Amino acid sequence: MRKSDFPWLFGAVISGGILAPAALMYGLSGTPAATASILLNFEAAATTFLAVIFFREHIGKQVVAALLLLTLACLVLAFDASGKFGFSVGALFVLLACILWGADNNFTRNISSKDPITIVIIKGIGAGTFSFVLSLLAGDKLPSLNHAVPALAVGGLCYGASLLFFILALRELGSIRASAFFTSAPFIGAGISFLICKDAPTVQFFISLPFVVAGIFLLFRESHKHFHKHEIVEHDHVHTHSDEHHEHMHEMEDIADGKEHSHKHKHDFIVHAHNHMPDIHHRHAH
Repeated sequence: MRKSDFPWLFGAVISGGILAPAALMYGLSGTPAATASILLNFEAAATTFLAVIFFREHIGKQVVAALLLLTLACLVLAFDASGKFGFSVGALFVLLACILWGADNNFTRNISSKDPITIVIIKGIGAGTFSFVLSLLAGDKLPSLNHAVPALAVGGLCYGASLLFFILALRELGSIRASAFFTSAPFIGAGISFLICKDAPTVQFFISLPFVVAGIFLLFRESHKHFHKHEIVEHDHVHTHSDEHHEHMHEMEDIADGKEHSHKHKHDFIVHAHNHMPDIHHRHAH
């Protein structure tokens, strides 16, 4: 991590780790559960809007179609005909939380080329410390070890490992596509509940499943190729020499043969065409 990375890192911690959970907790206290479940699917849309408007990330028709299908599937899955619906000030705070998480996704994308474990540790400590202090101020008591240890295990896997993999996805796919894939999480959760909790699949699950499959299929089938130029740039990030953008020489043969490493290196001006995503080397205008 360099000095220039910390504004993005702090922005991610504040927006996604501190402000968004606070907004969500306040919003849930005055919002019907059925309404909140549907509104929480707004995160992918918020991420896309911010990525396109403020970070100039490219989005094609195929990705738009995939996002619409996946969002529609999430809305169907979250719909609860027996629940109470209502729009209130609390609902606005749930939407605000989604916008803040969208900002977090885009801020994290800008530092996704750096060590993901370092990013996860800093984000986890920042968000966890805030939540811990806030709960103490609210009068909550410390949990027993019987509750704390399983909670740490679940948090380490479902938050820590999940965030690490998400950062790696941001590095290669950009924030829009990574968030689109992330919308499949409720369906994976539903599938696990069928196996572990022996829950019966709902009608909504069967209705929404074809939309999920179609959306994921479009994302995997996306092909984006055109002539583009890379300006001269010098930066530092984790890389190998197995692509078209890292052809500088090393004295150590094992590094040149494909070992992952990090150091400051220079890219010369080049114009070429190949299939690519809006990764750290392809955030050019279209």
